[in-house]
Amino acid sequence: MFTGIITHIGTVRRIEKAGDTRMTVSAGFDMDSVALGASIACSGCCLTVVEKGDGWFAADVSAETLSKTNLGNWAEGARINLERALKMGDELGGHIVSGHVDGLAEILSITPEGDSHRISLGIPLELAAFVAPKGSVVLDGISLTVNEVDGPGGGSNAVSFGVNIIEHTWNETTLGDRKPGDHLNMEVDMLARYVARLLDVRELRND
Repeated sequence: MFTGIITHIGTVRRIEKAGDTRMTVSAGFDMDSVALGASIACSGCCLTVVEKGDGWFAADVSAETLSKTNLGNWAEGARINLERALKMGDELGGHIVSGHVDGLAEILSITPEGDSHRISLGIPLELAAFVAPKGSVVLDGISLTVNEVDGPGGGSNAVSFGVNIIEHTWNETTLGDRKPGDHLNMEVDMLARYVARLLDVRELRND
């Protein structure tokens, strides 16, 4: 489990394609304290450490993960958001995050607002029911609050919504690298996911 609070920005050092794809990532935290088999959220995608060294770790990425996330677009030298798994007693600064990506959100526009930036994003219909004003969402591993939800997002996007990025988050994550047309890994709020499932089950029982 994670909180959506980014602690480091890593760099993709090497990409090796075999049965699965192995990603080697440069990391700024103490790798002596990271066990093999540990989970690290990489731009919102929970990956398992299969190899490590001084200042780096490697993780294997399946074809399923590549098809559901933006990891397939990563190139050597790409900067990614990193968060280590939550420990008992850690401060829960964001919200409970699983690191399981539900889909991709497309950046429609980025507009400066004072010292902040307003980002408008489009999402497909299957994710729209999980997004609500003042609710939580994870974008590339970052816990954010939804400001508003609008109508059609244009293109293949059924719905658009907006988030406000304060200066600290803009500078301390990879959001400052992004531009309109880019796709971000999106994880919906866990509570919203289970509420939707409960409603589906009730509807089935009533049929």
